Amino acid sequence: MKIQNLFVSLFIAILGGAVAVFFYARLVDHPSDKMADRSTSQSVYYAALNAHDPGDVRFPDFTYAAEKTVHCVVHVKVKSVQSMYSGSGNPLYDFFYGYREPRQVPREGYGSGVIISEDGYIITNNHVIDGAEEIEVTLNDKRVFTATLIGADPPTDIALLKVEESGLPYLTYGDSEALRVGEWILAVGNPYNLTSTVTAGIVSAKARQLGINNQRLAIEAFIQTDAAVNPGNSGGALVNTRGELVGINAAIASQTGAYSGNSFAIPVTIARKVIADLKEYGSVQRAMLGVTIEEITSEFAKKHDIAKIEGISVASVLEDGAAAAAGIKVGDIIKSINNVPVNSFSELQEQISKFRPNDQIELSVERNKKLQALKVTLRNIDGNTKIIKNGSGDILGAKFEGVNEKDKKNLKIRSGVRVKEVSEGKLKDVGIKDGFIVVKINDVSVNSVNDIREIFNRIPSDGRVMIDGVYPNGRVAYYGFAK
Repeated sequence: MKIQNLFVSLFIAILGGAVAVFFYARLVDHPSDKMADRSTSQSVYYAALNAHDPGDVRFPDFTYAAEKTVHCVVHVKVKSVQSMYSGSGNPLYDFFYGYREPRQVPREGYGSGVIISEDGYIITNNHVIDGAEEIEVTLNDKRVFTATLIGADPPTDIALLKVEESGLPYLTYGDSEALRVGEWILAVGNPYNLTSTVTAGIVSAKARQLGINNQRLAIEAFIQTDAAVNPGNSGGALVNTRGELVGINAAIASQTGAYSGNSFAIPVTIARKVIADLKEYGSVQRAMLGVTIEEITSEFAKKHDIAKIEGISVASVLEDGAAAAAGIKVGDIIKSINNVPVNSFSELQEQISKFRPNDQIELSVERNKKLQALKVTLRNIDGNTKIIKNGSGDILGAKFEGVNEKDKKNLKIRSGVRVKEVSEGKLKDVGIKDGFIVVKINDVSVNSVNDIREIFNRIPSDGRVMIDGVYPNGRVAYYGFAK
């Protein structure tokens, strides 16, 4: 009997052990139904964290993006001359003893740039090269080139350079609109002249408006990041983890002038269109919707009985603008542009800036609590749908073209647009001849046909026009007339 009881006890122990092993295997080796719902990447992530070997823990790897990018980001060095007044500071003394001629003081500045084609086109910031008389570009392999300024667009702070070389490494465009808050990014540039510097961070916010660009028609829809950016990084690349260009580093928010936690980049969707315009037309083709807007706040929504705080409200409609022609009315709420939601002025700017005059877009508009889709054909600043090429614009009876850097240097000017052909009109009446280079209009520097057009558009119909300029032989001339 004792032997029989021993066998029964042994059998029960073996059976219990088998059951324990079975359930242990089911619970440990196979996740529960709830765990099985997790994505593959999540399962790998958790497995890595639970691994006994610390070396198995997975962290973001930026080596591919960094190695791909550093060879495509260049160091930009600019030289210019600044006039320094050398008077005594005492107006009475200067009146009796005379004023001294301003001293020409050489200045140097530094920044970064991004190669975007194998034949040497480079993006940088306008504020990096503004006023430059010489632009020098140093590649990551230490080759040095003199760069030509193809064009610049102050309202977006984008400029396009060109070096005469082929077979260069370059970055491909990514999609800045696809960026998500919290996504990893890299900033690549030359802070404090430390070449080929890579810093990492995340996207902190999108479509950020800072109010730092005081240009008329300025566009600000920055990508905000916490990647360290310092002086010298301007014009450098913001890339995603695939090494695709998603932004051009442009600014920092700091009380000291050095990085303090936030940096800002121009979205590549804006930069890409500006660059395409500068290459094809010589000036940016700026599309206009023809409305002013008011952002919807909780107070605004309550006052106007709006159920959801989303979209932007149309405050006014330009009489001869694109929106008016499409039937948009004051009080309409614009919800999206081509199915992309817009909830702020900066988001509206970012979307419209991707298009040219005569492009058609679709707006989702809420009116009287009902949604409707409206087709809008965008117009230019003159209120029509024409594309204006640099040199093809006819203003006050004259056609204009750009001035190359060599001619600017020889004539000792920093800006200018050349009169290509004078026909009947105000400019011919006051004596302006072919070849004259317009440097300033009403004391505002001009660098493109668009500059001239925008300045004239701001002058009242009965206002005075003062033109400063120089002829190819170096003769300085001034002309004045009533618009």
